Amino acid sequence: MCGNNMSAPLPAIVPAARKATAAVIFLHGLGDTGHGWSEALAGIKSPHVKYICPHAPVMPVSLNMNMSMPSWFDIIGLSPDSQEDEAGIKQAAENVKALIDQEVKNGIPSNRIILGGFSQGGALSLYTALTTHQKLAGVIALSCWLPLRASFPQGPISGVNKDIPVLQCHGDCDPLVPVMFGSLTVEKLKTMINPANVTFKTYSGMMHSSSLEEMMDVKQFIDKHLPPVD
Repeated sequence: MCGNNMSAPLPAIVPAARKATAAVIFLHGLGDTGHGWSEALAGIKSPHVKYICPHAPVMPVSLNMNMSMPSWFDIIGLSPDSQEDEAGIKQAAENVKALIDQEVKNGIPSNRIILGGFSQGGALSLYTALTTHQKLAGVIALSCWLPLRASFPQGPISGVNKDIPVLQCHGDCDPLVPVMFGSLTVEKLKTMINPANVTFKTYSGMMHSSSLEEMMDVKQFIDKHLPPVD
């Protein structure tokens, strides 16, 4: 298993229409690539924002009988008491932090970067935002959960992102990651960061996927937290 992000191709990027003064880094779900999400984000783009959709490295996934597929870390099971790939999750978070650092080097301050993702990618974006020393503009967590939740101390986190705005979204008919995981994650988040900044939206009839209504909510969140600076 190759844990470094050199093994994956370069991210799918939707460039800003003018000078990029903000960025959205969005992490896809298990078995997917960044291309589909880059197309979805291109449909709601703002001219000053750059959208970066990296591709996960290919690795064997325990949940899928060890078949190799794009995955940010190994998934052993999808129940709340399933064993978790702690080393893999932490390594993946370091890779995401390196991507954020790269954008900072490109001239976009970290507090003008929103981190987001779907399913496994959303889980990784939450974990990364809660453990990084980089102050971020927000997190978009779609159809996901908080990994390694027992590793966080009780009560509020100390750290640069203790007031971070979070938009968490979930389909109420999700057969893969039940909406209950989403609501339990939101309750946990509200004890860790400023609860006034945590928004949970559910979508009637939506399964383990996205929808136009959800993408409009995502756009509104991005527009609010990454306004144009000029």
